Amino acid sequence: MVLALCAAPAQAQSSASEIPRTKDGKPDLSGIWQALNTANWDLQAHAAQAGHVTALGAQGAEPGGIGVVEGGEIPYLPAALAQKNANYEKRFTDDPEIKCYMPGVPRATYLPFPFQILQSQKVIQISYEFAASARTIFMHKMPPAPVDSWMGQSVGHWESDTLVVDVTALIDQTWFDRAGNFHSDALHVVERYTPISPYHIRYEVTIEDPKVFSRPWNLSAILYRRIDPHVELLEYECYAYQLENEFTKK
Repeated sequence: MVLALCAAPAQAQSSASEIPRTKDGKPDLSGIWQALNTANWDLQAHAAQAGHVTALGAQGAEPGGIGVVEGGEIPYLPAALAQKNANYEKRFTDDPEIKCYMPGVPRATYLPFPFQILQSQKVIQISYEFAASARTIFMHKMPPAPVDSWMGQSVGHWESDTLVVDVTALIDQTWFDRAGNFHSDALHVVERYTPISPYHIRYEVTIEDPKVFSRPWNLSAILYRRIDPHVELLEYECYAYQLENEFTKK
C-alpha cells in the first residue's frame, strides 16, 4: 500500500507529460470526444424508469444515473422550480431535443453523441454530431454578440493547461436535459476543459442565471477520446420527427 501511494504522484506527472501539445505548448484538444453518462436524461441523480411508450420496453426506457451536479441539487428559485416541474410533465412533447433544435451549451457536450474539436491559436472549432450543431471559440477579446443564438457566443483563454470558455448570448429556448431543467435569457456559462490524460478531459461548468437560480451552481463530467478505428462524425438529423410532420400535413 505504501509503495502504491508513493507511486501515485509519479503516475499523475507521467500522464500530464504525455498530454499532446501544440507548437506553442498548449494542450492539443483536437480529436473526437464523447461523454459517457446519463446527464442528457437528467443532470441530477435519478432512477431508471420506463419510457413514454411502454410497448417499446427497454428500447424506450430511461437509464438511471448518479448525476453530474455538484452537491446534488440545482438551486431553483421557487417560481422557477414550479416551471421545471411543469416542463418535466411535458418532457415528451416540449423538450427541444425532440424537435432537433440545436442543443445549446452545455447540453451539446453531454448528449449521447460524439463531437469533434479542431484547434488553432486564434480559434477552436467544435462540431457536434447532433443536428449538425457547431460553434467557434474565439481565443481573443470579442465585442458583445449582436443577438442571442442557440449556441451563444464563446470566448476562451488558457489558465495553465485548462481551456476556460466564457459563453454568453444564449437564447432561452434550450433545456439542460430531458427532465425539464431550464434557464432564461440571462444564462451565463463558464466551461473548463482540463486534459487529465491523453484520452480524458475533465469538463467542469459553472451555471449562472439570476432569473432562475438562487446562486451559481456547478456540474462536472469526464469526456473520453474516441480512438476506435475509422471513427468520424456522421450525419444525425431528426428524420423520424420530420416524417411524422409530413404525415400530419397529409
